Amino acid sequence: MSAVTAPADQASWRDRLAERPFVALFGVFAVLYLVTGIRDHGLFTENGLRAVLLLTCPLAIFGAAETLCMLTGGISLSVTMTANLAAYVAASKSHLGTVPAIGLALAVGVAVGLVNGLGIGVFKVNPLIMTLGMSSVLLGITTVGLVGNGFLAGTTQILPVVTRISTGTLVGPIPSNAVVLAVIAALLIWGLGRTGIGRLIYAIGDNTTASRLAGVKLWQVVIAVYIGTELLAAVAGLLYSGISGGVAPDQTNSYLLTAIAAAVLGGTSIFGGQGGYAGTILGALSLTVLDRLLTSLNTSDAVRQVVYGLVVLLLAWLYARVTGRRLLS
Repeated sequence: MSAVTAPADQASWRDRLAERPFVALFGVFAVLYLVTGIRDHGLFTENGLRAVLLLTCPLAIFGAAETLCMLTGGISLSVTMTANLAAYVAASKSHLGTVPAIGLALAVGVAVGLVNGLGIGVFKVNPLIMTLGMSSVLLGITTVGLVGNGFLAGTTQILPVVTRISTGTLVGPIPSNAVVLAVIAALLIWGLGRTGIGRLIYAIGDNTTASRLAGVKLWQVVIAVYIGTELLAAVAGLLYSGISGGVAPDQTNSYLLTAIAAAVLGGTSIFGGQGGYAGTILGALSLTVLDRLLTSLNTSDAVRQVVYGLVVLLLAWLYARVTGRRLLS
């Protein structure tokens, strides 16, 4: 009797976690936070927690951008270059005033997303190729804009409102940029789960052919998704510029693979149709804590990259093992 009951109980336990992958990922984050805190006691202080939350925000917003397009079976390799250009535009046009400068920065995201969406949704270019090419184009535009009397040349100044939102404190250890993340999270979680376009995003990612035969105008959904993706990237770029206190053509490039890892670790399939943003936020938190652990160990950049990749793979495997879900299919 016990031999029959034990496997049933084990299966029931695994089924419950499979239905609530957020619980499993939270457990991974808690263990990682504890291990890092044992090594770096400052993590358990109010300032330590604030530092983690402060740095998680731009990563989580980049993760939101990747989650959105990955749910349709796509990906964006241009998000960091969009962020860099948007931050440059806002800083170089700060003399025009807060609203125009931020408006121009966000317009960069909309324009890039529109071009990506048209290329992928209308002209059927592979998302990987389209966004990789767009990344190169944006690097070229940024470089040309900085030369001579280019549109980005001259004095750059981070807008005071961007600095306050990016580095200020809301209450206790909670930074001000957490408000931006909370708003984005609420809109995405609600939009993906409760709206028609959210259901279409999942449907397209799950079965593109069936969605097309059902009468869904795929190109319209794809354009909307990539505009949202690059718009989120522009917001992340603005916040990062406020944290760093400056702008550079490559300042957020290191976030690209990390954002994809956060989305995948959070349960979003790169093949589309599975996942959500709540998991991505926890994935971003876990990776931020992991980065702090590697920093506390005084590892070289090369060693950090190796360890970082191995730990990400291990966490992804453990998550999939416990929940019974495959992250990449």
